[in-house]
Amino acid sequence: MTKSNIFGNNFNTPAQEALPKGLDNIVAVQALFPLTRQFEMAGNPGENEIIGLVSKVGKDSMRIDAVWPVITNRIRAIPEYVELFKNSFDDIDNVFDIKITHIVNSIAAFQIHEWTSFDSPFDDYLNGDKNVLSSNQIKGMELFYGKANCSSCHSGSLLTNQKFYSLGIPQFGPGRTRSFDPYARDVGRMVETDDLNDMYKFKTPALRNVSLTAPYGHNGAYPTLEGIIKHHLNPKEMNKIWKPKLANLPKAKWLEDIDFVIFSDKREQERILSSIDIKPIKLSDKEIYYLVEFLKSLTGKSGNNRPLGKPNKVPSGLLID
Repeated sequence: MTKSNIFGNNFNTPAQEALPKGLDNIVAVQALFPLTRQFEMAGNPGENEIIGLVSKVGKDSMRIDAVWPVITNRIRAIPEYVELFKNSFDDIDNVFDIKITHIVNSIAAFQIHEWTSFDSPFDDYLNGDKNVLSSNQIKGMELFYGKANCSSCHSGSLLTNQKFYSLGIPQFGPGRTRSFDPYARDVGRMVETDDLNDMYKFKTPALRNVSLTAPYGHNGAYPTLEGIIKHHLNPKEMNKIWKPKLANLPKAKWLEDIDFVIFSDKREQERILSSIDIKPIKLSDKEIYYLVEFLKSLTGKSGNNRPLGKPNKVPSGLLID
């Protein structure tokens, strides 16, 4: 999903021109699509009416927005949700006023409230408390913004420049690919742009709370911050010595034969390595340790304890796991 006005609604999304109006922000836009995805919320073909509608998209000229009224009606059928929506939105007076935009705007408001994090020690340091970081974290910060060159990509308030790079991360699993590829290699940004220059490029991730979000890399190739830092410092060498056991995949024998097809394909590996567009940097083990310590300072005070947290129940009556 990208910011674009090609479809007249300021976003380039799978809904194209069918994207509804009245969405509060890009988080709300994003919230529309997991509802329609087989491997996220919609389920497998034949299980329910939602996936039934989704599976027809592109085959019977049905648009993706055919799913959203069905989801909206499910919410309308639950009296407690209706009351909650009436209390939350000035433009909702009765059950039929509830639209899919209200639903995803609510989801977005919840996500932003729960996962916005600007209360880390690093934030306190920037706000004037020069004693909040340890000496090792300060050394790591100096490396991050200096010799290690991390900030050339991890910049701004979220510590990402929102751009795409090929880092030569070891490939495994199905990934996203083009329909005519012989197997599901992960070609990254090229899936969207169909531009060979974007092959194997992935978006620079934000680093806030990064110490809580292992494993690392777009596919979780590295279990530790130290590992992913070392990969950034020398992508080609780290790719060559990487071992599949680092992926720490769950046991699933029916998938094991195909999980590492791409990793075992020498020609694909050569293409991945030749696409790398960051330059090696030499750091000592001590300096890598300092960087890890600095990255820990990006963790918000609440950590993984979210403000609202997990409810005891929801109006639908569905189980909460």
